[in-house]
Amino acid sequence: MTTPRVRTFIRGLILALLAVCVTAQSPGPAAADGSRTSRADPLPGSFTWSSTGPLISPRPDATHPIVSVKDPTVFRYEDRWHVYATTANTAGAWSLAHTSFTDWNNASAAPQTFLDANPNIGDRYAAAPQVFYFAPRRLWYMVFQTGPPVYSTTTDPSDPGSWSEPRYFFDAEPPILTANKGNGGWLDFWTVCDTTHCHLFFSDGNGHMYRSRTTVGEFPGGFRDTAIVLSEPNRFDLFEASNVYRIGDSGRYLMLVEALATKSDWRRYFRAWTADSLDGTWTPLAETEANAFIRSNNVTFAAGQPAWTVDFSHGDLIRDGVDQTQTIDPCRLRFVYQGMDPASSGDYSQLPWRLGLLTQTNSAC
Repeated sequence: MTTPRVRTFIRGLILALLAVCVTAQSPGPAAADGSRTSRADPLPGSFTWSSTGPLISPRPDATHPIVSVKDPTVFRYEDRWHVYATTANTAGAWSLAHTSFTDWNNASAAPQTFLDANPNIGDRYAAAPQVFYFAPRRLWYMVFQTGPPVYSTTTDPSDPGSWSEPRYFFDAEPPILTANKGNGGWLDFWTVCDTTHCHLFFSDGNGHMYRSRTTVGEFPGGFRDTAIVLSEPNRFDLFEASNVYRIGDSGRYLMLVEALATKSDWRRYFRAWTADSLDGTWTPLAETEANAFIRSNNVTFAAGQPAWTVDFSHGDLIRDGVDQTQTIDPCRLRFVYQGMDPASSGDYSQLPWRLGLLTQTNSAC
């Protein structure tokens, strides 16, 4: 039997150890403004949205004659919004840029920094970034495509010059991709983790959605077990720009994939599925042209804003936090997306993509 003094000492020791454990698992002071407040899973079976006008447009300079800003990833860090995105220039070259601002009303005037100025990134082909904080290693990761998927790391995502030399996730293309991609190729990579595994989702432009996985302890190495998780005979029905999020505290997940409306106007829109786990079966939620997650037929524009786009393309739901779980608050869905003037045409690299913000208007909460 222990004495009261010993019991007091043990109680204090346990409390101290618990405090250390909580600190070790938290994002730390730099990411504290991404604290989580989300609830369970009240997602409806259909969605309606309101859109802003273009908030972020290309800001070319003498050495960066860019014509578009697209493929955004967005997060809140140190009381500012940060957006990393793809740019394309008049020569059709793809690269990355960063911008930050305190409020979305200030986004259009915010300076843009081009990541080719970072010697670790340089003028290589780079596109479709995803940025998140990997709490187990206390590092920020930027996943993007250079052909194959790569990642860079930093301790300060507000400094685009701080990203490290990119490293490859894979030594070679997974055989299942080689066998099924046809004339396509892997693209638009998305990382999301549960308590034991990290999963890398990607498309092939040929009607397939893939998932590879590794353990949390091995990340970013060890990706294996690549499998097809969704497929469509019409490649445009499961095209590109996938995102996977944890739905609040429900333990369930939401997958978004961009498609082209081949049955009607050939405009870009988003389909949605849910699953009970990251390696589970994906069940349709809102995935038809008539009942899409996001499409021109369920989006209105804020008062005084013209319908500046009928394409709703590659984007990112604003997350309820910044970490590797990619958690969203299902009661406050907002989606940063790329759109363009409906009259635009020509080579894809020259299309004038801009970024806007959608807010769900029929929340079930």
